[in-house]
This record gives sequence, structure tokens and C-alpha cells, in this order.
Amino acid sequence: MKTDLDNLVSQVRRDILRMVHQVNSGHPGGSLGCTEFFVVLFNKILDFNIPFTEDGVNEDIFILSNGHISPVYYSVLSRVGFFDLNELSTFRKINSRLQGHPTNHDNLPGVRISSGSLGQGLSVGIGSALSKRLNNDDSLVYVLTGDGELQEGQNWEAIMFAYAKKIDNLIAIVDLNGQQIDGSTSDVLNIGSLKDKFSSFGWEVVEIEKGNNMEDVFNGLIKAKELTKKQKPVVVLMKTIMGNGVDFMMHTHKWHGIAPNDEQLDLALSQNPETLGDY
Repeated sequence: MKTDLDNLVSQVRRDILRMVHQVNSGHPGGSLGCTEFFVVLFNKILDFNIPFTEDGVNEDIFILSNGHISPVYYSVLSRVGFFDLNELSTFRKINSRLQGHPTNHDNLPGVRISSGSLGQGLSVGIGSALSKRLNNDDSLVYVLTGDGELQEGQNWEAIMFAYAKKIDNLIAIVDLNGQQIDGSTSDVLNIGSLKDKFSSFGWEVVEIEKGNNMEDVFNGLIKAKELTKKQKPVVVLMKTIMGNGVDFMMHTHKWHGIAPNDEQLDLALSQNPETLGDY
């Protein structure tokens, strides 16, 4: 029997597909692959306030570094109550607050930084974590990055800094789907063993082997939380499947930034039965 969160995962996938289809633009592959993560994070892990508070004092902070997967972010933000579901229909349209990459100049609830220039989110997250430390704020900072994004050098300066300064109220999550815009990460620029790299940089490492299984995601994030406040930053290496939930989009970089046509949309929606209605 499906749970409410199972039903929510199915509906979020439908949101993603509809949003990118209606404007023939966007990034469905990574969004679909991270659906379970976002649903678990915002429904079971994060301590946050609604209405949205800009300073984030005494609540957990989430930063989406790989901002191109904005469709899944917007869907979950709306479905947990940050803004009205009807606004999803404005995705990537002129004057919309729901741009292709998240921005905060239009005060979209739930979005704290403009992101999508890859490699910057972890640095911002460290700054947020330091701010919380200085203000005796015990809540945590979570940052999601892509695996291909870690090819950007700024990340490794941030990774060194976090260990050197004992940033232990920070959890970084890496979406390990093995794909990026031009091919597999191993072909474009092989980043090797991230477990070995983060460990050698002094981080605590948690591995989630099935990042599209909500129970595994939940257990992994709980374990990560238990490792915070112990003088080391924490990273979660989460293996996901690009395009998960739509068979012809899975396991390939080709759906990184391509929208489905009408026929493909119908086929994809048929694989994710409607349960919670449309936006």
C-alpha cells in the first residue's frame, strides 16, 4: 500500500514533467532523480518555518547548489506550503518568480540564494554555518551539490576550509547519478572515489546506496545528523538514477536539460499515476 509520501513523490514527478513540458525548457533528469530526497528532506528532516523567514534563525537552512534542478525544488516547496501550487504553472515564464535557476531577488519563499553557477553553494553554506555558530544557533545547514559540479575547483577550497575550521553544523549531500550535460562524469572528467577524497580531507562520510529509496534516504540523513557537532563537517554520498521514475529517461545524460514533447509527456505521466491532483 502506498503511503502519503509515496503518493507525494509520484505527484512531484508529474509536476516536474509538466513544468518543463509547458515551456519546452528545463532540466527533468536530475530533478526526477532527486525527488525522493527532496520529499524526505522537507517532510521528515528539516526544521523550518512557514511563513518563510529570511534570516533563518533557529531553523535549518537548505541551499540548492546545483540550481538547474529547480523543478523538483519548486514543486516540493509549493507542496509543503511555502507558496500556492498555481504558481508552478508560471515556471520559466516572463516575470515569473520561478526562473530556470532559483533566484531570491523576487522573494520566493524557501529560496535563500540565487544558485546555478555551479561550485558556489558549498561556500555559501559554510558561511551560513559559521553565522549560526557565531549566534549560538544550534540548527543545521544542508547543501545539495551534483557530482559533476564537484569538478569545479571552488568546492575543494570550501571542503578544506570546512575541515580546518571545524564546521560541524554542516551537512553536504552529493547527488551521485554519474551523469552531466555532456555525458557520464567518468567520461567528461573522472572525479574518482569521492569517499576517499572527502575522508582524506577530514570529513565524516555517510553513504546512501539507494538514493531513490525513501527509507534509505531517511536513514542516511538521520545518521548524518547524528554525526554533526563533533568537530567535523559531514558529507552524504547519495547514489541516484538520472531520470528515475520514467523508464526512457533513466540512466542517461540525454535528459539532463531536454523537455519531453507531447507524446513523451503522456507516456511519462502514465508511469506516475495521479494521486494528489494537478496544480
